[in-house]
Amino acid sequence: MYRKIRLAALLATLGIFISTVHTSVPYASGVQKKKEAGKVESQKLEKVVKSEAEWRKILTPEQYHVVREKGTERAFTGAYYKTKDKGVYHCVACGLELFSSDTKFESGTGWPSFTAPISKRSVHEERDRSLGVERVEVLCARCDAHLGHVFDDGPAPAGLRYCMNSASLKFEKRP
Repeated sequence: MYRKIRLAALLATLGIFISTVHTSVPYASGVQKKKEAGKVESQKLEKVVKSEAEWRKILTPEQYHVVREKGTERAFTGAYYKTKDKGVYHCVACGLELFSSDTKFESGTGWPSFTAPISKRSVHEERDRSLGVERVEVLCARCDAHLGHVFDDGPAPAGLRYCMNSASLKFEKRP
């Protein structure tokens, strides 16, 4: 596992991202999900690179703390943990489509939780040992914004729980 993560880190520096937790998460069903996934899959993800001063200008202080300083909002305080509307969650920093409301579920944790990203190319994952325990951090594939963490205690079939910070997301309602 350690070699896989080191390889992932090396490839990430070259702009090539691989998943360290899973290789793909199948979509449950539906033409709309496939169309949404296709938008990200067919896009060439050019990196968004800004100075910290530029990020501070476009993000609120809370958003900056979460996405640039790898912070975490307090549980049950974020804008989207209770949201049940249909739509798509975008990266608050660069606008990339990240998660569909079709994969959102109530985890009881106080943060928006999803079973899968909208596309395996929309996020990348890195090992995180910041709290003395190993976790898997989820970042935006385009701008490297910290989004949250993924855990292996989610619902079937994939068993994954993408636990995201509302401050890292921007919701777009869709029918």
